[in-house]
Amino acid sequence: MPMFSRLAVGVVAFAVAAAGAFWLLTRPERLDAATLAGLGTGDAARGERMFWAGGCASCHAKPGSEGDARLELAGGVRLKTAFGTFIAPNISQDPADGIGAWSSADLADAMLKGVSPDGAHYYPAFPYTSYARMQPADIADLHAFLETLPAVPGKAAGHSLGFPYSFRRGLGLWKRAYLGSEPVVALPDGAAEPVERGRYLVEGPGHCGECHTPRDSFGGLLKEQWLAGAVAAEGEGVVPNVTGGEGGIADWSQSDIAYFLESGFTPDFDSVGGTMVDVQKNMAQLTPEDRAAIAAYLKAVPPHANGYPASRAVGQ
Repeated sequence: MPMFSRLAVGVVAFAVAAAGAFWLLTRPERLDAATLAGLGTGDAARGERMFWAGGCASCHAKPGSEGDARLELAGGVRLKTAFGTFIAPNISQDPADGIGAWSSADLADAMLKGVSPDGAHYYPAFPYTSYARMQPADIADLHAFLETLPAVPGKAAGHSLGFPYSFRRGLGLWKRAYLGSEPVVALPDGAAEPVERGRYLVEGPGHCGECHTPRDSFGGLLKEQWLAGAVAAEGEGVVPNVTGGEGGIADWSQSDIAYFLESGFTPDFDSVGGTMVDVQKNMAQLTPEDRAAIAAYLKAVPPHANGYPASRAVGQ
């Protein structure tokens, strides 16, 4: 065989092997049988707590919804980012346009692994990188609560993304780098129960780090700057530092934090604004014990300097 032909065969063989390796490394991974067995039957009353802690209404209710309309999860919120525009889908009980046909296992695969019922990767605009820290039983409870909510017809528009971000399969590699269930903050042995519970609520269902932590150029969270504040995903303004570092909330007491989550008022009698308005509405639905636990955890988080350029803080 001539040298050129042997070289061509070698190149083709390498390309085939590389494509096969890529396909294996990027395959969507579902939950194993042992995890699925931990789902249980689900309890809607407990699931309501997860619904509000998880901020489901903030993205999946129609923009501007108030009162009971926040339980009509037709989707449509648009998140404009450097990677493209993501649009929150319909997660109401409509079986065709929403998730009414989903089982609790389907929801668990979506929230813990970022995988759809048909086996596709979800984009991490859906914050499964935080939900991955949730307990399977809490997912089953959430599923039971979602089943009590109304079915709303109408499929939300699709995302608007350019190449290569439109190629979902590549998210398999991204997940290998950024998806895990380990806690971010290592608490000392014997940490108080409220701090432990607050860590679970903040790092898991509350997904606070998704907005309050800066990201690298690939969109992964810089966990060494956990909750240090970040440039807003939309690229305008900043999300504040909520650690005890300079520019953060060092001068807020635990009761100040808990009261802010309940009422929307800061210790200086300013009121919540921006996208945090919806988040605070969710937090107000939690029990006083849960809000106190979140406050206890935030006071235990290591302090960091602001995680965004000082120039972006003007007019914050």
